[in-house]
Amino acid sequence: MTSSNFTPSGRLKIALVHDHLAQDGGAEQVVKVLKEFFPQAPIFTLIFDRRRTNNFFHDQDVRTSFLQNIPLGVSKYQWYLSLMPLATENYNLMDYDVVISSASSFAKGVITRPDSVHICYCHTPTRFLWMDTYFYIKELRVNSVIKLILPLTLRKLRQWDRLAADRVDYFVANSQTVKNRIKKYYNRNSEVIYPPVAVEEFFISNHPKKYYLAGGRLVPYKRVDLAVRAFSRLGIPLKVFGIGPELKILKRMAKPNVQFLGKIDDATKKQLFANCIAYLNPQEEDFGITAIEAMASGRPVIAYRAGGATETVKEGLSGEFFDEQIWEELADRIIRFEPQRYNPMQIKEYAQQFSLETFKQKIFNLLTKIGDENRGRHPVIDG
Repeated sequence: MTSSNFTPSGRLKIALVHDHLAQDGGAEQVVKVLKEFFPQAPIFTLIFDRRRTNNFFHDQDVRTSFLQNIPLGVSKYQWYLSLMPLATENYNLMDYDVVISSASSFAKGVITRPDSVHICYCHTPTRFLWMDTYFYIKELRVNSVIKLILPLTLRKLRQWDRLAADRVDYFVANSQTVKNRIKKYYNRNSEVIYPPVAVEEFFISNHPKKYYLAGGRLVPYKRVDLAVRAFSRLGIPLKVFGIGPELKILKRMAKPNVQFLGKIDDATKKQLFANCIAYLNPQEEDFGITAIEAMASGRPVIAYRAGGATETVKEGLSGEFFDEQIWEELADRIIRFEPQRYNPMQIKEYAQQFSLETFKQKIFNLLTKIGDENRGRHPVIDG
């Protein structure tokens, strides 16, 4: 086999699988790039919410599960958590030689042909089933009866998730942090390829910097509440972009110096990054694309010292850390922060290692390696 077998001009039929197209985050960016890499490959996904995901997918071959057509299957898809394994296993992938899944939950559990190759780009082992189960149940805003029943459902899903991991032929982790989790929870080895960031599309601005910035999906684990509490007490301007279930709660705790921008377009986001004093990353991320986008804009990142940030933020060059995940610790770091110490050009240069082209080249090299390993042993690849 040659590497061209894995390119769009090759003879192999390729399918992409993603958990769900119901938001526009880093995982969706990975799928977008994979789709550009393999334009003929259909995308299989549990549900497709056109209002919330990237416009790129509107004109693509997206094939949804039966959840798409049941009452509230799209708007309240979380209600059907227990049906998601069945829906995932119900995709018809029998025509495809290579399946590439993008998974932070169910997509890795697809059933493929015995002679096919399944490569899983794993954003993380399922958070609410493994490392975040306790906090997931604690923070869920449902009645007490559901909270009593939910652990039983999660236990069954955890068993399925562990078995689903065995269906994958090759795991790719989006960070060393996730590589370690894959080994711990699935007992599988993986290769690290950082997600793609369009670093060349971000720019450095010479405008005066008057505010700090935070944002993304406003969900509990992102810990934007730490930034809101800290800045509400400091009285320093903070802008928060993004939407999510935490938005109303965050607004209630915020003082007037904290501004919520809601959903923003790409042009606005680039302006916000370019003109902020620094970007805040108070959460433990699997990787953390928004931190890279800030660095691509020449702006330093103030991050909680955990997860993907420990791999992407270089202390003293592209940002700095706080060590305890409480608002007081973040506030202390802000008070002592000296933005003039940072060189925007050096930060942007550092961010180049996470570029779109780097990702594409590493994916291409991986597929070539897989082809070479299976030459003479795999009927699909030899065929």
